[in-house]
Amino acid sequence: MSRQAGRKQDNHKISRELFVLTYGALVAQLCKDYEKDEDVNICLDRMGYSIGIRLIDDFLARSAVKKCRSYSETTDMIAQVAFKMYLGVTASVSCSSAAGNEFSLILDKNPLVDFVEELPAERASLCYCNLLCGVIRGALEMVHLAAEVTFLQDKLKGDAVTEIGITFLRKAEDRKHKR
Repeated sequence: MSRQAGRKQDNHKISRELFVLTYGALVAQLCKDYEKDEDVNICLDRMGYSIGIRLIDDFLARSAVKKCRSYSETTDMIAQVAFKMYLGVTASVSCSSAAGNEFSLILDKNPLVDFVEELPAERASLCYCNLLCGVIRGALEMVHLAAEVTFLQDKLKGDAVTEIGITFLRKAEDRKHKR
């Protein structure tokens, strides 16, 4: 098939509901494949990491953002631009360390859990949305920012909000290149 001349190529977007249901099926299958929640959590993190290292190119190309000069700017960019672009929500950011390298992304609404009521009692240590942690970690690593990303609170576990913690592992001055 040939494309019509002058016709703009359509962006194929997956419906949010289909994505959320597919993600739920993925997590359900992983729970069947692995006995331990920790193994499922690790698998979700690895999958997210693989997505993040590829997604950063799309993000940088589509968002046309400027270079972030601090960890605070980077975290704000994730919360306000990336989450909006890929999940359709924004997160609030709070800095939780005097050193300025630990931040929390707080989601009042997490679209990945739209069709999930609660986790089964036998899966209490499952981190259902651990894919997000891997995505963030992978994307940050591709822009040379080593970080530890973990869930601190989860609405599926009865918490009031969903909170993702980001700890940047190097001091800001360690990132500067020598000329």
